[in-house]
Amino acid sequence: MHLRVTFVAAARSSALLAERFEDDRPLDQAGWEEAQRAAAELLPLAAAELRYCAPTPRSRATGDVLGYAPLVQLALRDCDMGRWRGFTLGEAMAREPEAVDSWLSDPRSTPHGGESLLAFIARVGAWLDTRPGEDGGSIVAVAEPSVVRAALVYALKAPPSTYWNIDVRPLSAVTVTGRAGRWNLRVDGAPAQTRRV
Repeated sequence: MHLRVTFVAAARSSALLAERFEDDRPLDQAGWEEAQRAAAELLPLAAAELRYCAPTPRSRATGDVLGYAPLVQLALRDCDMGRWRGFTLGEAMAREPEAVDSWLSDPRSTPHGGESLLAFIARVGAWLDTRPGEDGGSIVAVAEPSVVRAALVYALKAPPSTYWNIDVRPLSAVTVTGRAGRWNLRVDGAPAQTRRV
């Protein structure tokens, strides 16, 4: 058995198209209600030996609503977007279209003066690789969808451009198992139903 780390994407704090870079708003009413509805399904993850969350208000609130009582981890913060912090992608594109194009196409690019996609993925990966735990241990971490995407790219050793092809919905959960430098994506599904004849 290996360490099991389950990432839960924070509930929403705004409509999808109104999401802002490094959004630090609390859960909106719809996000709060969605988290309450998801609590019964996600509550078993509270049995994890270690429970963490990103420092954003919506990640902390999501963890609390789900009954995790998580500890804040600064390494799980969203990508540092520099001067674009608080902008939507559309707003950044309207102000600096060439810079946004550069950022979207080059994972080493930091036209906003913040963190590159490559550095963001490496930071989240370093957090994952330094998790304490013994074989068979489990961790749950509530974080922004972008952090979950970065963790998956790192765990799968996928090219950084893969980040843009991963869709993480609020309150979705994904698990990786393994140890530092060797992670596997774990897909759990409902058990197959057998039909009696």
